[in-house]
Amino acid sequence: MAIKVAFIGAGSVGFTRKLFRDILAVPELQDTHFALTDISERNLDMVAQLCLKDIGVNELAATVSTTTDRREALTDADYVINCTRIGGLEAFALDVEIPLKYGIDQCVGDTICAGGIMYGQRNIPQVLAFCEDTMEVAKPGALFLNYSNPMAMNTWAALDRDANIVGLCHGVQNTTRQIAEVLDAEPERLYVSAAGINHQTWFIEILEDGTQVTAEELLEAYERHPEYSKTEKVRIDVLRRFGYYSTESNGHLSEYLPWYRKRPDEIERWVDMSHWSDGETAGYLRVCTERRNWFETDYPVWLEVDDPPIGPEVRSSEHASWIIEAMETGRTYRGHFNVRNDGAIANLPADCVVEVPGYVDGGGISIPSVGELPLACAATCSASISAQRMAKEAAVHGDVMLLKQAMLHDPLTAAVCSPEEVWQMTDEMLVAQARWLPQYADEIPGAKRRLAEAEPLGTKSVEGAARLKARPIEELRAATTSEHGIPRMG
Repeated sequence: MAIKVAFIGAGSVGFTRKLFRDILAVPELQDTHFALTDISERNLDMVAQLCLKDIGVNELAATVSTTTDRREALTDADYVINCTRIGGLEAFALDVEIPLKYGIDQCVGDTICAGGIMYGQRNIPQVLAFCEDTMEVAKPGALFLNYSNPMAMNTWAALDRDANIVGLCHGVQNTTRQIAEVLDAEPERLYVSAAGINHQTWFIEILEDGTQVTAEELLEAYERHPEYSKTEKVRIDVLRRFGYYSTESNGHLSEYLPWYRKRPDEIERWVDMSHWSDGETAGYLRVCTERRNWFETDYPVWLEVDDPPIGPEVRSSEHASWIIEAMETGRTYRGHFNVRNDGAIANLPADCVVEVPGYVDGGGISIPSVGELPLACAATCSASISAQRMAKEAAVHGDVMLLKQAMLHDPLTAAVCSPEEVWQMTDEMLVAQARWLPQYADEIPGAKRRLAEAEPLGTKSVEGAARLKARPIEELRAATTSEHGIPRMG
């Protein structure tokens, strides 16, 4: 019998279609029913048309349905994939722009730091609602595959409600390919083990053809690489001081630490402007804005372009299809997953969410013990976990004091702001995002009153230390090509 895979937030055109094609690359899954749901009928229709095109061109038995009724999409689903961004780009902009007024310069702002903490306040209640619906109307034991950030906080809150959830990210896969490049090796020749927390995961073992790659060898390879020696300055510096390489890009890693983004002159030393992920101020917001514009203007081209046939050669390394394949066929898959720690990393809290190696087969997901993280890596993760814990509880209970304490203990925020600035910034973000924060409805009037009575403290430039403007459509059209119907940004 065909399985049913439901996508929540299916209007994420490029990402949904990538996962859809990945699943259909598995012969046993080519009759899957895909139930797509989103709050935007227009986006749903765009995605459905592209998916139906793929089915028709490849002569597959798969089927697609769309609905704005989430529970209808989830009913009898075997797997649920969540790729939502609550509040969209409008809220995302507030996550970046308001903290900039207080001197907090973020590259992404989707994990911790001021933006990631507020992102969690919007997302966590919705993820809990998604999981509750899944437990009520999907098939018993349906697996919830979460791609939505902030990954650790979302997954942690859902696990607290006994959801059958796993968090999925592509940091390990992407960085493994980068490491292979600097070592001048094929990725298939590397065996890696990475452990930590999402977006702060550390390569604790790298084997090339079975031989250990030492920290010294890896550092020398990065320092002599013509590109990465310039674009990965933060990651290389952390490797030099910790002895371990991080899974996250230069810009991402820099905003989780208190050392690299606390002063404009320091930011300029550590970032590169070649690509947004190298550390550009609000870089991900700029790219997402450009992609939204591209989707709106070039969708008809995607319907006409001849895409490569669906098959193993164009299947991505995103975990979702590999997990579903393993559970449905029994073929074993090894990946890195976000799960409850439960002792997998001995020197991190048992209840937090960690990103660690795991195995999947017909019996589900199994997580072996990693042991202890190196002390410096564990210390860095522990600082973020404490902020995550408070932010997660604040989101669930609508607790303003706990939210402010989470902000206060965020490493980068603490390096930049005074306590009074943190309190005022949090009030400002609550008021600006009130429409997406129903759990704080009773607290918003008080936040407004405090802002009206206080001297404004957020008086710094909102341009940031290393900012580029979003490119207009005409420039994007000249600089960008389309691959498999998914925009590749120039």
